[in-house]
Amino acid sequence: MQVSRDLQQELVLLRASFEQPAMQFPEIWLRDNCQCPKCYMQQTRSRLPHGWNYLNTAVQVQQLSWCVAQQALHIEWNDGHQSSYTYSWLKERDFSPANRARYLRDFYRPEPRHWSGKQFALIQREFQYQELLSSDEVLLEWLHHLAVYGVALIKQAPLEADVLRKLCNRVGFMRRTTYGDEWSVRAQPGASNYAYLAAPLPLHTDMPYFEYKPGVTLLHTLEQSDSPGGWNLLSDAFHVADLLRQRHPRAFQVLCETPVDWADIGNDKELSFHNIWREPVINLDANGQYKRINHSIPQRDSHFSVAAGQVRPWYEAMALFIQLANAEACTFKTTPGDVLTFDNLRMVHGRTGYDDTDRNVRHIVGAFVDWDIAFSRWRVLRHAQGYCK
Repeated sequence: MQVSRDLQQELVLLRASFEQPAMQFPEIWLRDNCQCPKCYMQQTRSRLPHGWNYLNTAVQVQQLSWCVAQQALHIEWNDGHQSSYTYSWLKERDFSPANRARYLRDFYRPEPRHWSGKQFALIQREFQYQELLSSDEVLLEWLHHLAVYGVALIKQAPLEADVLRKLCNRVGFMRRTTYGDEWSVRAQPGASNYAYLAAPLPLHTDMPYFEYKPGVTLLHTLEQSDSPGGWNLLSDAFHVADLLRQRHPRAFQVLCETPVDWADIGNDKELSFHNIWREPVINLDANGQYKRINHSIPQRDSHFSVAAGQVRPWYEAMALFIQLANAEACTFKTTPGDVLTFDNLRMVHGRTGYDDTDRNVRHIVGAFVDWDIAFSRWRVLRHAQGYCK
């Protein structure tokens, strides 16, 4: 969409007076975002919808002027309407490539940085539980690190039942699932989920069978097995996808395009459930960036609703993905009072098997927070601390 020549020249002069490059604004966008009371409701910070019932897509600027006293651009449109835009408002919404990149990075969501297993020690960050509860600055640092690197460890949390709820409430609120608000991971007879066994737990993402999959996983270690097992495994699946794209592009394409049936059937307390979601292992957004990874061997259904000829190529591609994920995994063992937090849309996690006896118990309590809620809190904190507008 092109900016009209007259309007573009006027904005060039406007920015030149501030010794900055020219701003870019499509005419129809300016008309759609008129800030007058007839078009915009200040108390809700949103445009009024009635104008769209008669939207004139051929609207053009008839005359424009710059008010030095008000630091505002005034426009008269050929449909008789008048609009005003302050310089600060325009500057934040400039369509130039640099400003759009700044907005996406500093306000929408921070750009993820992918890492290999060997780099884990370099990106690892620890936060103190009490500081997260008392300091908004530390809370922002934790959310930012979690968004960029996908993992962060919280230390010295009390061995109490309400630790995860307090953390989630600092962000917003817990995400409830078919397993409740919180869930315990420990060996138990008649387990309803493979994670509730003492056997090795392969790398996976939690709950790929949900269309709206929980975004942030929090795991609070209450008791840790003294056996040689029980070690955490963690791998950055976005980095794994990078390697697959570089080394095996055809396999990468297969895992991006082949829908897989993910399912969870069972009972928990008084709730019976049968969850199904069909989606490829690697999910990309409209710009080809990673959006979500789906992977869980126990939760991959025996139904595979694709053409028979697509099956073997998918298995071959998935075998490569799992090999790379295991090769790139880091290992560590949490201690009582640790809360491991990670991006469930990005990280694949697991653990080694362990001995489970009356004297050797491993007990982890888990909970979720949705990324929508976490990013909302991140933006509010950044605004309050002067990082962005």
